[in-house]
Amino acid sequence: MLSASARLLRLLALLAARPSWTCAELAGHMAVTDRTVRRDIARLRELGYTVDSDAGPWGGYRLRAGSRVPPLILDDEEALAVAVGLREAALGGALGGDQAALSALLKLRQVLPPRIAERLAQWDDALVRLDWPEEPRIRPGMLLELAAACRRGERVRLSYRDGQDRHTVRDVDPYRLVHTGRRWYFVARDVARGWRTFRADRVERLQPTGRPVEITDPPDPARLVSRNTANGPYPMSATIRLPLPMADALRVVPPTVGTHRADGPDATVVDIGGPDPDGLARYLLSLATPLRVLAPAAVREALARRARELAEENAAREPARPTDVSGSVPPV
Repeated sequence: MLSASARLLRLLALLAARPSWTCAELAGHMAVTDRTVRRDIARLRELGYTVDSDAGPWGGYRLRAGSRVPPLILDDEEALAVAVGLREAALGGALGGDQAALSALLKLRQVLPPRIAERLAQWDDALVRLDWPEEPRIRPGMLLELAAACRRGERVRLSYRDGQDRHTVRDVDPYRLVHTGRRWYFVARDVARGWRTFRADRVERLQPTGRPVEITDPPDPARLVSRNTANGPYPMSATIRLPLPMADALRVVPPTVGTHRADGPDATVVDIGGPDPDGLARYLLSLATPLRVLAPAAVREALARRARELAEENAAREPARPTDVSGSVPPV
């Protein structure tokens, strides 16, 4: 005979398997009495499951979505499918900057039976992702380690390789993971230097220190990543004003390229990093949208010079078309 807990799990699995069951059908599948079924239904309701019932000979029980998420019962194939789906959502950035997929995958992998965990590992080994040539690669295990570090609230020792291939080891307090649509960034408070962003694909190792930390003054992680990726690697920056609302300005200049702030309801000021005034002028011309350079003057002058050169080139007289030996102009 099944224990009470096992019987509840079996009942829950049956209710989730099809839209409606009569009391007699449930009793028959579980080899119990109708009274036991009614008692177990009452217990499920106490645990937070919303089980509706209809009276009469043709009535029955059905599981309905409730006001909160109670524990789910998944068979092996369902658990594997959910884990694979969450993994792809996390690695592919299907949810943008949201960490929900990573968090759910972390919870699921902690409770997977060994037989399912082994199948998931086999899937990871067999799967090959066709990445863009410049797309950074990150091990799925490392992404999960970073997510776990953000959840634990514990200081870690971070081994990191920067863009100049320099290796450093530092103690940091993990906070968030941010996905920009192309890369993952690890936001943490460097004990010695303050808030920093680290490219997740350059993290080589995380070592827990066992020291709990409480973060009481966190920055906006998305804004921090946007500012650092837009202006951090460049020797100079320009400030421009777009006559567009914030939502439209973000489509013209992505948040990974510039740092945005509203200038009233119909305009946006953006800080953009670049190598030099001429390089910034070329990028601003490529936007093909009205804009005003607020600073510095060198970028404004470079933009004006390039705009004049482009206008003069296109205003020049069209060169004479070649003629054939008879003197006539060949048809176009």
